[in-house]
Amino acid sequence: MAFADATVRVESKQVVADGVVALTLTRPDGGRLADWTPGAHIDLILPADGRRADGLGHSATRQYSLCGDRWDPARYRVAVLREPDGRGGSAYVHDVLEPGDLVGVGAPRDNFPLVPSERYLFLAGGIGITPLLPMIHQAALLGADWHLWYAGRSLAAMAFAGELADAHGDRVHLAPGDRAARIDLTALLAQPQPGTKIYCCGPTRLLDAVTRATAHWPAHTLRTERFAAAPPLPARATAFEVHLRRTGARVTVDPGVSVLDALRAAGVEVLSSCRQGVCGTCLTAVVEGRPDHRDALLADHERAAGDRMLVCVSRSCDDRLVLDL
Repeated sequence: MAFADATVRVESKQVVADGVVALTLTRPDGGRLADWTPGAHIDLILPADGRRADGLGHSATRQYSLCGDRWDPARYRVAVLREPDGRGGSAYVHDVLEPGDLVGVGAPRDNFPLVPSERYLFLAGGIGITPLLPMIHQAALLGADWHLWYAGRSLAAMAFAGELADAHGDRVHLAPGDRAARIDLTALLAQPQPGTKIYCCGPTRLLDAVTRATAHWPAHTLRTERFAAAPPLPARATAFEVHLRRTGARVTVDPGVSVLDALRAAGVEVLSSCRQGVCGTCLTAVVEGRPDHRDALLADHERAAGDRMLVCVSRSCDDRLVLDL
């Protein structure tokens, strides 16, 4: 279950590319919004007025990266790609939401933070440009060395491409599929560059390709954000038991049932939002047992530690898992 931390008003709605609209959000009273850092996202709870945003007639929670000016305390900006095969949130934003409408918004969360570095290489695919926009602004503000490679199916579909090129010149390399060759990731990433951090966001095929191309770079150089968890390996075919350390309760998790749903069925409330392993809302401490990680959020070293899991998608490798609940 997701909870709105505030109600915001849609100040403006602007088409910024084919199939992409940008929303500017403000508080109805004109007050200050919560601060945020580059890479942060917010939850939009749609619709706030009770109109249907999904097939069930329930409010739908969707995550969108903040892509505006982080130093503007009164406005958030998000960009929303129309997803024909999505769950209804993007269609609602594109077809129903209008300036003046009110929506619920969760506090900003940053699972994709920009860390200090001498230089940055930013790689974006399509709507994956959104979390990188404030990172680029921050890198430029700090005088860091940086370059952006931005690919899309066409120039018309690449949101903010024009403003990036106009503002930053030859630091921005655009690769529209209808006008230019694809980015040669093997050549671009052939030589590891000490002191460089690579930030990448986009479709799975881009992230997988960049991961392969940087396998010989120093550990923790590459930081990625995925739109959805990668297809998981087959799960165990038998049930397992979750023990709750604080209450002593035991919950059986059957095949095909998520840990989150099993806990809720047993009366244990755990906050959640995306239910896809990408937002981090349901991150839960693990006391004993080996989690079967199926999220797209935790880094490899965090998964190896085995002390946290996203209960909306991850499961157990063992018959018994003890959670700090």
